[in-house]
Amino acid sequence: MLARAFRYRVRVYERLPPPPSPDDASVWRDVAKFYLIGLGERGQAALREFGAWDDVAYRCTAVPGRMDWSPDAGPDDGVVRIFADRPVATQVLPRDKLVGVLHRHILQNYDGMIDLVYRTEVTPIDFDHDGGSSVLIGISNCDDSAASSPRGAPSNDVGMQSMSGESTCDVDDLELIRTKLLIAADGTQRTIANEMVKADRAKRDSMSLFGRMRYGPAFHIRRYADDNQRVYKTIPMKLPGKWRKDLNYSARSKDGRVVLDSLPADADGNQCAVLLLKRDDELAQGNSDPTKLRAVFDAVLPQFSSLLDDDVIEGVARKPPSFLPSFRYAAPRLNQGDRTVILGDAIHTVKPYFGLGANSALEDVQILKRSIESTTSIKEATHLFSKMRAEDSKALVQISRNLDRPGLLGVFTFIVPLVVDSIFHKLAPRFFSPNTIAMLQKSENTFCGIRRRKRLDRVGQLATLGSFVTVLTIGTRKLITTMARVTGKRNTTVTIALLGGVAVTALATKLAVFLVPGLAPADVLNKAPRPKEEGLHGIEAYNIDMEDVASNMAGGGI
Repeated sequence: MLARAFRYRVRVYERLPPPPSPDDASVWRDVAKFYLIGLGERGQAALREFGAWDDVAYRCTAVPGRMDWSPDAGPDDGVVRIFADRPVATQVLPRDKLVGVLHRHILQNYDGMIDLVYRTEVTPIDFDHDGGSSVLIGISNCDDSAASSPRGAPSNDVGMQSMSGESTCDVDDLELIRTKLLIAADGTQRTIANEMVKADRAKRDSMSLFGRMRYGPAFHIRRYADDNQRVYKTIPMKLPGKWRKDLNYSARSKDGRVVLDSLPADADGNQCAVLLLKRDDELAQGNSDPTKLRAVFDAVLPQFSSLLDDDVIEGVARKPPSFLPSFRYAAPRLNQGDRTVILGDAIHTVKPYFGLGANSALEDVQILKRSIESTTSIKEATHLFSKMRAEDSKALVQISRNLDRPGLLGVFTFIVPLVVDSIFHKLAPRFFSPNTIAMLQKSENTFCGIRRRKRLDRVGQLATLGSFVTVLTIGTRKLITTMARVTGKRNTTVTIALLGGVAVTALATKLAVFLVPGLAPADVLNKAPRPKEEGLHGIEAYNIDMEDVASNMAGGGI
């Protein structure tokens, strides 16, 4: 985007070594080594706008839906859900492979315009150098130990795993460089953003009280404590011939102890599964007991246990856990001075449950492009980008966090709104929007717009329910008064009789099926209506199972 927008030469500094070739089969054979990401409409639209989508799509596997097992469901009782309401099918590939494709795309299309410099670290020295006409940065060399883990894997609170090991960069030997525009896309490590916090604090400390009031709120990183923390271990898995190769597979235990979520690593049936566990679970530890892990798979994930041999189970048990990122956002702006902006995970970090990490980062580039096109200078563009994206980034993180709260709080921030939205949207789609998760998938919905629309929906839903209750109350009172006058009974007696009648009618409806001659209770349970499901080759299911949703919530929101 920058190479197209400016006549300046663009230089990319990357702490890791060059990515592997996206077409080297030997690199991608170990499917559990690389973290998979799903590119939805937001990410696809950005890559398409900048001419890179065809190269990326060639290496992706389309995932049009998922197969899900409710807790305690049998191995053959999975339900297939095809996401027919989404504008595009999610395209899945390893994040490292995406980086490799973009690396090659730049070399083939932007030679002489973009320089890719690997194994280097950037340290900002002065955000307002030369009177604000440039940014002074220091460049230091790093060793290869910075790449000890998979590139771009989800992280713990410290930073990307690929950057949180014992890597070293020679910060005492800096090459000083001036740049007209500094863009920090350094992920959850936030090297530049953390320096922005320090620079902003120092600047404010030098001001008078009146100067601080004019300057506005201090730049900061809002860090939420993770009250629903999960760790994960990746599992290589080969699907049997009868299973669909293009689905996301998901199952979990009823008590929420384990959640398994699996995505296609390629179109040949190789999948990378993620086993989510609570951090203090004995199976979440490195060098855990493979016998106990096998027992858990046999008990609650039997459909997957049969696909994993003893060597795989032992390898999973022995490997250390990996960490998901915690929720973070930068505020109240995304720029420092006139020539530095931050984007991607550096400004909005979310858990990867709803596919909004990489996709929203790619969307940031589109927003920055619009800012550049709408202005006449870099100074104006950086401030406009901050204005256009800062509040949206905050909304993204806050919405995502509300979908990941534990226990009873999660019931009211996730489950109840999900069910209520689904009911109201079905009854009056012109007046009530779909649920939040569905809205997040469509790029025409800004995150602030989703938040505003949901608030309006809540007002409308409460007003509708309030009106219904009011009318029902008035009608019931009139009915009781009329029946009391006709029968000569007191209002209290009539009320009790009506409540008893309603209870008996409801009970009779539930028990009516038992009145069929020769029908046993066990037969009733077996013949009770079920959602549309056709096992491994089913087509769709549209039900909302409250127990299913609650267990899903307990499992961390996958």
